[in-house]
Parts: sequence; structure tokens; C-alpha cells
Amino acid sequence: MAWPALLLPDATCGAGAPARRAGTHAGARAASRSASPLVVAALALSTVAAAQTTPTFRADVRLVHADAEVVEDGRILTGFTKDDFRILDEGKPQPIVQFSAGEQALDLILLFDISGSMKLIVRQVAAASQQALRELREGDRVSVRVFNNRSREIAPFTSDLEAVRKTIEQDVLGLRFGGGTLIQAAAQAAALRFRGEPPSERRRAVLIITDNIGIRTRSEKAVVRDFWEADALLSGLLISNRGASTRRNVTLALSPWMIPMMAGMKGIAEKTGGDSITTNDPGAAFTESMRRIRSRYSLYYAQPEAKPGAMRTLHIELSGDAAKQHPKARVRARTGYVVPKA
Repeated sequence: MAWPALLLPDATCGAGAPARRAGTHAGARAASRSASPLVVAALALSTVAAAQTTPTFRADVRLVHADAEVVEDGRILTGFTKDDFRILDEGKPQPIVQFSAGEQALDLILLFDISGSMKLIVRQVAAASQQALRELREGDRVSVRVFNNRSREIAPFTSDLEAVRKTIEQDVLGLRFGGGTLIQAAAQAAALRFRGEPPSERRRAVLIITDNIGIRTRSEKAVVRDFWEADALLSGLLISNRGASTRRNVTLALSPWMIPMMAGMKGIAEKTGGDSITTNDPGAAFTESMRRIRSRYSLYYAQPEAKPGAMRTLHIELSGDAAKQHPKARVRARTGYVVPKA
């Protein structure tokens, strides 16, 4: 998602542009009533910068936001700075104008698969929920959703993490498990839930807990677009389920025409910048998934001129010394965004 009408240092946006001083905190709050979620973040960041250095700003630039993590040989690398990254929009380099490393508040949707094969697995995740939730910070918010043949919200966003733990251990486990696994529909519903939230500077992520054995119900491209427009990423805690996998393989061997109907979440996660952990230890992996989501980098750059509603490609990579020191590393980030229509 791009940020409309943002305040950027004039030197970033080019010479000769009209300039004015950055607004006050009150001005940022007033703007947030009609701005996109990322507009509010940019206004807040610009206001902080103004308080510290009193730079000159202009207000006719949109920003694009992307969360990122660096992976090398299966390990998540940390300790990078703004100068270690390079952003390409439609293949053209773009200067990074704002950067943070895990500092922004987080809104997280925990999306539990409650199909028939998942009861024991969710019980293991629930047992580890207290430890996993400690990876979050004060002010982070969590909503809990479940899905099988349909998806629904069990608890709205709250910063009361003890209440979240109880929701998982009591409300989710108290549900009747059964039915199918409509992963794409559930993921899309979570993205739309974010699109219905008021404007905010908070980062957005969905963590789906599933065996990833689902039925195709949506175009993957449509689901990805909703995540891009919501400025959210999808990550997965994928549980190895030998019994369910065996049943699926037998079914596909007997009915090969069903193969195109199978769908999981990995393709969506890759395009939204999320990652997937496949595990036989749901409890430990739940904590690791939460840690990864919470510690990602956030990068922002000025959006090039483009037609509203257009889908544009985005690529982030390491640059300079960081690329030389980690030649096998890659940056996991969303692969595109949708230019806002207003």
C-alpha cells in the first residue's frame, strides 16, 4: 500500500518543490481521520523527526511500506541498518526514506485451523501460548480467528495478552473441531478484517496455524491483492500431520482430477512477505513464529508516479558490504503493492 500526501524531507523528494514545516502531533491526529493506515505512520514518524532535527518537509508525496526479514541457509539474520538494503520498484532503485527494526507497534491476527485433524495440534499450541505471547511488546494487539468450512472471529483486537491466552486455551479449544480446510477463504477474510480497521501506523500480520491441506476456493492472486491493499503479511505455522497427508495422497491417487483443487498458504505467504515454519513441535514453533513476526524490518520509500489501482512489482535485496558478507542471503518481503485510488 502507498501512503498519500506524506511529509518527507525536501532533500529526499528533489529540489525546487514547495516546502513547509512539519505539522504538530495534533495535526497528525487530524490527518489520520481521513488517511490510510500508513499515512498515519508516516505523519507520526515525520513529526518525531521534526521534533528532533526541525527539517523542512513537503506534503505531496506518497510512501510505500514493506516489512522484511533476511534469511541465509534457513537462518534469520539480524543487525542490519537502512544502508544495508536496496529497494527496486518495477526494477528501478528507490531511496529508502524511513527505516525501523521491530520498533513499530503490531496488530496480529492468530488464525487457527479447527478442521477435524487439528484438535491435538491446537492443544499443543495453546499450551505454549503464554511463552509465545511474551515475544510481543506492550501496546501490541492480537485478534483470534478460527476456520474450517467457514471463518469467524472469536475475539477482537486487544492488547490484553492474558485475555488472548485464555481465549486460545478456553474458547478455541472449547469449539467443536471438524469440517474442511478452506485456507484461501480464511486468509482472505483475515486480510479484509484488516482493511476494515481504522487508520493506524501499526504493522499488520496474520499467523495461520494449520496442517496446510486445503481446498482451492479463491484465486491466489485475489487473496494476495487483498493482503497488499491491507498492508499486511501472511505467515504460517504448518504442522506435519502424517495421517492427514496419507489420506490426502490416497485420495489424489484415486482421483487425480482433484489435484488442481488442492491449495495451501505458502504461495500467498511468499508474495506478501511472510514466511512458513513446518514443524513436528507446534509449541516451540509457535514461539519462534511470533519472534520472527515481531522482529522484522520496516522500510519506506517514495512511490513513483503510477496509475491508481495499478499493481506494481517490488523487490528488496541486500546491498553494499552486507551483500558481500552474506552472498547467499535473501530478503523476504512482499513482491508488489497496489497503488491507492484515493
